Amino acid sequence: MEGLNVSQADEERLDRAFQALADPVRRHMVARLSRGPLTVNELAEPFDITVQAVSKHIQSLEAAGLVTRSRDGQRRPVHLEAAALERLTAWIDRYRIVAEQRYRRLDDVLDTITNEEES
Repeated sequence: MEGLNVSQADEERLDRAFQALADPVRRHMVARLSRGPLTVNELAEPFDITVQAVSKHIQSLEAAGLVTRSRDGQRRPVHLEAAALERLTAWIDRYRIVAEQRYRRLDDVLDTITNEEES
């Protein structure tokens, strides 16, 4: 990644996470999990897909490090991994901050030109 000191492992982790989030069903699952852990059956409820398909989506999210599963008696709730989302946000913010700085400099130049023309 140009301009960033990102290890190969970090790049691969980011790639897997963004690929997992490219699917609208998985994004919806992440949104639902942001409110708390859910079982596979609970995650499957709003979708017109099989529980097996939901399990495959969860496996993709797990492989990307975005969710984990735990055991609670006979339940196996799926949990959102906030740290993984924080890494994605930090990566995006680096680019957002650079872009904002460029726009501020452009605004300063345009203000200078406008002030000179008005004088």
